[in-house]
Amino acid sequence: MLAASVAIPSSKSVMNRALVLGALASTPSTLYRPLYSRDSSLMVAGLRAMGSWIDEQPKSISISPRPLVAVNNIDVGNAGTVMRFLPPLAALALGDIAFDGDARSHERPLAPVIKALLELGADIDHGGRFGLPLVIHGSGSLKGGEISIDASASSQFVSALLLAAPRMDQGLTVKNIGPSLPSAPHIEMTVAMLRERGIKVDNSVPNIWKVAPGEIFSVKSIIEPDLSNAAPFMVAAMIAGGTVTILDWPTKTTQPGDQLRGIFTQMGANLEFANGGLTVTGSGYINGIDIDLNEVGELTPSIAALAALASSPSHLRGIGHLRLHETDRLNALASEINGLGGDVIAHADSLEIKPRKLHGGTFHTYEDHRLATAGAIIGLAVKDVYVENIETTKKTIPDFTSLWTSILEASN
Repeated sequence: MLAASVAIPSSKSVMNRALVLGALASTPSTLYRPLYSRDSSLMVAGLRAMGSWIDEQPKSISISPRPLVAVNNIDVGNAGTVMRFLPPLAALALGDIAFDGDARSHERPLAPVIKALLELGADIDHGGRFGLPLVIHGSGSLKGGEISIDASASSQFVSALLLAAPRMDQGLTVKNIGPSLPSAPHIEMTVAMLRERGIKVDNSVPNIWKVAPGEIFSVKSIIEPDLSNAAPFMVAAMIAGGTVTILDWPTKTTQPGDQLRGIFTQMGANLEFANGGLTVTGSGYINGIDIDLNEVGELTPSIAALAALASSPSHLRGIGHLRLHETDRLNALASEINGLGGDVIAHADSLEIKPRKLHGGTFHTYEDHRLATAGAIIGLAVKDVYVENIETTKKTIPDFTSLWTSILEASN
């Protein structure tokens, strides 16, 4: 049985938003307990390409804002926050900035951000693709005003525009006219971080956000642990039995990963705040679950892997937008779990999972960090599972393998 504690790396979602707001602020900001991962490194490099001065230290990052200008082209890798958050800043900059990234980035949706910026007066060369690669011819300002977008494919479209809105001449009102809004808590995170920096945001009407123009104040803040990335470590206690404590779990947060507490309780875990964090106690017995994960789709791979080991069927709903992430996560999860003997049906908007006795084999990751951690979860319960390219976890958890090994070696 496990008896482990683990310090989860800091939140990529909070980190990359804080970096953007630091670059747009009026005076320097300092971020403590920074995340150094591929996605955060791409964000830092992108902001430097637009003139920001950023000093990276082991325990802090300082950001000194400078006028937004075109210095270098920007590589977005396959980071959704980078490919969506930085184009509005490039439109506010002076000069031409080209954006490109990994092959998968060319397939991921970006059109709502591009169309919104064009409507706001930006000059963008996208070759008719409304996606990457593209070149933004920044004029140094955007008029702002009111726009409507379809954010049904990603809440990041809304956050991207809200983050840059205070620097627009008239501020910005964004209305989501899409049929749904996945990962809505991430927009709440953006709104909270804007308000923390002195910006007035009115979100009193559902699907409408009004951001006033104004000075963005600097902050000195600590980046929270990434609660979504805590999922595989919490699951380890549920599968192997015993306890795992996630250190420094915040008692109040806007992170969607906080919903893991309720989800894993339904699936059989006992959770309590103790020992300097959130302690998860498991018995090895796992309940299936029928749940809508539309707001917390990023948690799906870990939940799906756990559900494949449960005692009863599961149905994970409202997650069609995951087909547009680092890979088509629904098809990938179904293919890989079924390849180990599972019974998973990938519907248009959900995963239907019937537990079966699994066997060893290769679990492919598709260069997707959350597929990699899903494979590790199954490998904890099933012998001879080989997770292809576990190093892809460095996208958000730079030291996943050492953290995973450390908790497995801690037993009582």
